[in-house]
Amino acid sequence: MKIHRKIMLRFVNWSRTLRKERRLTVFENRVLRRTFGPKRDEITRQWRKLLNEDLIDLYISPQICPVIKLRVLIVWFMKHV
Repeated sequence: MKIHRKIMLRFVNWSRTLRKERRLTVFENRVLRRTFGPKRDEITRQWRKLLNEDLIDLYISPQICPVIKLRVLIVWFMKHV
């Protein structure tokens, strides 16, 4: 029973982490869309929101989630050294 409970607790924490990561990525894309503004479609000549691929092309810097994960890992490692 203890093993099952530990697995369930890790799964819950993992799903919470994924949910937070997803929310952070959505927020980051929202800020970038507002920063870069709309894009004019070359074919239809109408304005449209930037797609995620467009944002990645415009914003060369790495996405925020992997950067945060790396920093947390470094802090964790430094505590255990």
